[in-house]
Amino acid sequence: MAAPEIDHESPTPVYRQIAAVIIGDIENGTLPVNRRIPSEATLVQRFGVARETVRNAVRFLREEGYVFTVPQRGTYVRDRIAGGSPQDGK
Repeated sequence: MAAPEIDHESPTPVYRQIAAVIIGDIENGTLPVNRRIPSEATLVQRFGVARETVRNAVRFLREEGYVFTVPQRGTYVRDRIAGGSPQDGK
């Protein structure tokens, strides 16, 4: 079952729509700083999309500075006000 926030007919790519939902969760505090975002598998199930689409969304979030990834641990919400996290050296 796809999440209602995603419009597969929109001109906005699905991965960007997913990223926007996650950004909303970060900004409203549902996903707090230095806490893991849901796993790829969870996001695939939540949004009803392919794993590659979720990976593109997470890559976009990382490039935009919303999250950072710790190998073998997961992807975490970055403290954008402080400009980084202790784990990623910023």
